[in-house]
Amino acid sequence: MPITNEEWLPSYEELTVPELDLTSSVLRAGAHYFGKYCDNQCKEFMLCKEETNDPRRCLNEGKEVTRCGFEIFGKIKAKCFEEFQQYWHCIDHSGHDMNFRKCRKQQAIFDECAKEKLGIERPYVGYFSKVRVHHTDRPKYELPPHQLPDALPPPPDFSKTPKTEIID
Repeated sequence: MPITNEEWLPSYEELTVPELDLTSSVLRAGAHYFGKYCDNQCKEFMLCKEETNDPRRCLNEGKEVTRCGFEIFGKIKAKCFEEFQQYWHCIDHSGHDMNFRKCRKQQAIFDECAKEKLGIERPYVGYFSKVRVHHTDRPKYELPPHQLPDALPPPPDFSKTPKTEIID
């Protein structure tokens, strides 16, 4: 995509957001809770991204997803750290694919802690694949009017070109 002087680019300050520095096994262990707890923020971000087709317009929604991730993982760390640590350690050491299958015992202990101390239940299997309508307060993005290019010149008129003979 070519960029002209008329294009708006966000400043470095707008792009700078503290990152959620977690390993893949920690994210995998907490993914169900993150997905359920931050469901509205994630949907708002994806809706913005899909409607505008321009990631620059969705910076605030993306920051909100990151903020929500800090919030849920902070709550997990404050209330259920030991249980969560055992669970993600098990996932980390369960093999190259970090499968949940070998860690159901630790998962049950962590799920119980999250339900009791955080008031969050693990979403049932298939929760994220069901159609769920998202209601938003954000105004619908209106695409700018499509501008057609200038008319192309007509093709050349070959009837006025001199005839040439083909010599074998």
